[in-house]
Amino acid sequence: MPPGGDSPFDILFEPVRIGPLLARNRFYQVPHCNGMGWRDPSALAAMRGVKAEGGWAVVSTEEVSIHPSSDPTPFVEGRLWDDADLPAHMQVVDAIHAHGALAAIELVHGGMAAPNYYTRIPPMGPGHGVLANQHYAPVQSRQMTRDDIRQLRSWHQAAVGRSLAAGYDIVYVYAGHALTTLQFFLSPRYNQRSDDYGGPLENRARLLREVLEDTLETVAGRGAVACRIAVDELAGHLGIGRADIEGVLGIVGELPDLWDFMVGSWEDDSVPSRFGPEGGQEEWVRGLKQLTSKPVVGVGRFTSPDTMVRMVRRGVLDFIGAARPSIADPFLPAKLAEDRAAEIRECIGCNLCVSGDYTVAPIRCTQNPSMGEEWRRGWHPERYRLLAEPERVLVVGAGPAGLEAAVAAGKRGGEVVVIEARREIGGRVAREARLPGLAAWRRVLDYRQDQIGRLPNVQVYPQSAMTADEILEHEFGHIAVATGSTWRRDGVGYHHPMPLDIDPSADVLTPDDLMDGSRPGGRRVVLFDDDHYYLGGVLAELLAAEGYRVTLLTPASDVSEWTNNTLEQHRIAARLLGMGVEIVTHQSVERIGAGGVVTACRFTGRTAEREADAVVLVTCRSPNEQPALDLLERCGQMGGPTPEVRAIGDAYAPGTIAAAVWDGRRFAEELEGPDPGAPFRRNVPALELDPWA
Repeated sequence: MPPGGDSPFDILFEPVRIGPLLARNRFYQVPHCNGMGWRDPSALAAMRGVKAEGGWAVVSTEEVSIHPSSDPTPFVEGRLWDDADLPAHMQVVDAIHAHGALAAIELVHGGMAAPNYYTRIPPMGPGHGVLANQHYAPVQSRQMTRDDIRQLRSWHQAAVGRSLAAGYDIVYVYAGHALTTLQFFLSPRYNQRSDDYGGPLENRARLLREVLEDTLETVAGRGAVACRIAVDELAGHLGIGRADIEGVLGIVGELPDLWDFMVGSWEDDSVPSRFGPEGGQEEWVRGLKQLTSKPVVGVGRFTSPDTMVRMVRRGVLDFIGAARPSIADPFLPAKLAEDRAAEIRECIGCNLCVSGDYTVAPIRCTQNPSMGEEWRRGWHPERYRLLAEPERVLVVGAGPAGLEAAVAAGKRGGEVVVIEARREIGGRVAREARLPGLAAWRRVLDYRQDQIGRLPNVQVYPQSAMTADEILEHEFGHIAVATGSTWRRDGVGYHHPMPLDIDPSADVLTPDDLMDGSRPGGRRVVLFDDDHYYLGGVLAELLAAEGYRVTLLTPASDVSEWTNNTLEQHRIAARLLGMGVEIVTHQSVERIGAGGVVTACRFTGRTAEREADAVVLVTCRSPNEQPALDLLERCGQMGGPTPEVRAIGDAYAPGTIAAAVWDGRRFAEELEGPDPGAPFRRNVPALELDPWA
């Protein structure tokens, strides 16, 4: 429902026509991957259904492979290879339609972006060459013949027919993200053919035009056709640029019913908040809508309703496209419609959602712990199961785990008290959000602080450290110990299972020291990063910006290596190198002396000495579990009923902020006891009779 009265957001709730269809508003969940794909169809369907329930007018699939010659293994994406895949898609469509949204499917032939590890079919593309976006895979693509091109068109048409049979309303023709054969033919970077599918733009766009025409013919008015396309490959004169996309729109601009514009590859389309602002794609998309009469959708990690309105009023977009904001808050449209904009769970742009695809695991979200758990565990982003009996709950610690536990337990009807030893609540979130580029991460605290303010049954008391005996005097039924963790200063981490040899006079700091305001005594700093996520790089940036001469030393092959999974490793390296940080890979710190360190090559063991005034160790954390252990010990000494005591989040097992938030939700969900059966539901593969027997 659109907001009542003269809301400034009314324009976002206007219906928009997409060919023969009418979208109920301008909120459009664009295709996004999720680490579930063909493997977890029920979980996938429930996740998409919640988006529709939350008010999105269009809810799209991830990329869906149309043929075994387009096999993205190890990534778990959608499949529509034959009719056996239809039941899973019907489940997705039904979940979306149940809440009145349009269902869109993004069909893809990956070509030279699909290594085909599972099917073992040699990949193919416009020409012979290495694969795109495959991290140096020992696989090459072969040049497609004219017969291959005819087959590709027939495979796509068959997939379109199956999409309609499954009930999809919108069928995508996909030419973006450097992941599709159609883009590879269109791009001069990949297409050096000399026949009528190569050379000038009209020839390079021929396959795109033919597939669009085939799709329109097959759909025949029974649905709408969308085209997702890279408007700039960000490759300079080598790739698709503004002149090319304007030319493409001159050729096929009126064919599809909707244009979905994106920029660059996936890394450019989903830039983390640390490296790009909201609406960052506007400069590339602006003006393209005027080159077609068809509606346009685009993305930009839109979290501000005012920015969304501006995109529409200024004629940049017709639809507000979203992947990450729809993950952080599937009910974003509904909250705007109900004049509850302050309650939107805003995306922080950390890209942990993306990591699900790269780690071949169900999607997760720092802000929304229910993401990926809608079917598996029955969690919902807005609705909570009320407790059968009133429960008194104490949460010790107001960091991400504690705050989420308090909110979720409060919404379940518990009487919740939160105590925090520090004056400031928020734990690691509040502290890390003050570091370079991480300001948006404070939204994890802001959202939960706002929610607690709306819950009269949740009370928060900062500067309220209590002993185990004091806590047990208050007769709480459940106690969550969310006291976080502490960075180790002995060098123990991935590379060193035992403490380092450290001179007592050496100036050694940890991330906690830096976040608490301490600084190295001298200007030459070695930062040893054996954590490999974002924090080592962020702290190197902090010190470099303050004038320190920083050497970041890591045993890994890349600085902040795990951030390859969040699409930001290359940006981290570029920023640090641009600031003058020396990056030394494949090296570990073996000993820390008063005036420097001894390093060793990860492969040869060869050692060297490096001068340093101070060393920052970003290696491993220890859980602050003692309060939980003290409580459990005292409970064991008591007679009669005792409270349930659980350490949660980093106090139980240090991990990501998302893991801490998730564990806080889990604590609240299990106040009446964990599921006595399996911890979560899963789709179990059915065995078929051997057709070759």
